[in-house]
Amino acid sequence: MPEAVTLDHFVLRRAWSSVSKLYDDVILDHIRNVRNYEVPERPHRIGEAVNPLCGDTFQVFVVLDGERIDQVSFQCECCGIAMASASIMTDWLRGRTRSEAMAIKRTFLESLSARTTEPLEGAPADHTAILQVVQSATAREGCATLAWSAVEQAISGE
Repeated sequence: MPEAVTLDHFVLRRAWSSVSKLYDDVILDHIRNVRNYEVPERPHRIGEAVNPLCGDTFQVFVVLDGERIDQVSFQCECCGIAMASASIMTDWLRGRTRSEAMAIKRTFLESLSARTTEPLEGAPADHTAILQVVQSATAREGCATLAWSAVEQAISGE
């Protein structure tokens, strides 16, 4: 007997269609045209992170000008969500102070945990795609946060 189509099915299908379009438009753009995927000549700080559940690995490189992040880039062996999140993150943090970068990280992680898709003040528009993908597929939260763990390590110098 065919499954009855309910309003819940319609809403879920429509929501996934919306997330799928975001994935196609934003996430895939950051995978195909990844930003800041490089190793600088002389990084001041390096942070590393590994997701033990899937084996994704990250290295984030930071070049500082005093307290300001002059350059931030990364290398990884990871999934598309992790790569897109890192690509967006590096654009977002360049030119910020170390304390501003840490505040941005905290706010971004709080938004992920709260499952909100509201744009964060001063954030690049692309970051909402990451929030929406994680909201619709919560198992991908670790993918979206891995680069942020590595950049925190690099910025804090720990």
